[in-house]
Amino acid sequence: MTPVKTQPATGFAKEILETFDALNHGPHAGYRPAHAKGLLVTGRFTPSSKAASLTRAPHVQHSSTPVTVRFSNTTGLPAIADTDANASPRGMAVRFHLAEHVHTDIIAHSVNGFPARNAEEFLELLRAIAATGPEAAHPTPIEAFLGTHPAALAYVQAPKPVPASFFRESFYAVNAHRFTNAEGVSRYGRYRIRPEGGNEYLDAATVAQQTPDFLFDDLRKRLARGPVKMHVAVQVAAHGDIVNDATMQWPDNRPEVAFGTIEAMNVLQNNDEEQRHIIFDPIPRVDGIEPSDDPLLEPRAAVYLMSGRRRRAAR
Repeated sequence: MTPVKTQPATGFAKEILETFDALNHGPHAGYRPAHAKGLLVTGRFTPSSKAASLTRAPHVQHSSTPVTVRFSNTTGLPAIADTDANASPRGMAVRFHLAEHVHTDIIAHSVNGFPARNAEEFLELLRAIAATGPEAAHPTPIEAFLGTHPAALAYVQAPKPVPASFFRESFYAVNAHRFTNAEGVSRYGRYRIRPEGGNEYLDAATVAQQTPDFLFDDLRKRLARGPVKMHVAVQVAAHGDIVNDATMQWPDNRPEVAFGTIEAMNVLQNNDEEQRHIIFDPIPRVDGIEPSDDPLLEPRAAVYLMSGRRRRAAR
């Protein structure tokens, strides 16, 4: 593989977007380059009684906070079938509306992990995928990449079953943040979001019977019957755990602090327009929750911002 030169986050963002466009046979005007197929819903967040022990952030001080939640399939293909194996991992992004033009976000997906440590590695991965066509000789570029990047191989090989519903899937934040409470005590943690009622997945035979939009149809039907709850927790790192590498997951025995409950209530009106407008941010930018020094964070934020500006211009 040709080494990727170090450059500012905005430079990586541009190259990552261009590579996504090549993979997606795009760009697809008005859509995200990844997780293009999605739906926004409105709801509210209610903090747990233990959240204030973790952070002094405003949304754990209030009795409730309005949220906007986006559920999505992966890939930059707006019409990908929910049954397609490439539609996993699923995505869930949450915006906490703290005040007018003041917010903080959670961005998570349904695999506990990430395939790259930094933007250089992620761009190399995307280019390897793009260079691997049906006629490529073995070892193909992607085979060569995975053979030298065990974390990426583990991510690719991780089970990605099709859920019965977005509301029966679990979601994991990619990056760790530093949570600081009112006493000034700081701990690093990662968000985890789990469905009320537990996970539920479909076998291959059942998946084959589903329609291409069954997950989004199910989402609308469930919300038409009433609010649906999902529970947010923060897995807390122990001393010595690596907190600035998204490929390094902490042991399952690390404690979790209940953060609160999200109640999804209604599909957002003017959904297509609102999806073009909203730009989620992987950097928290709120008092009491600070980013770690994970080298992925600034490039990720730059990609989200550049992609969002492009979507808005597509109107």
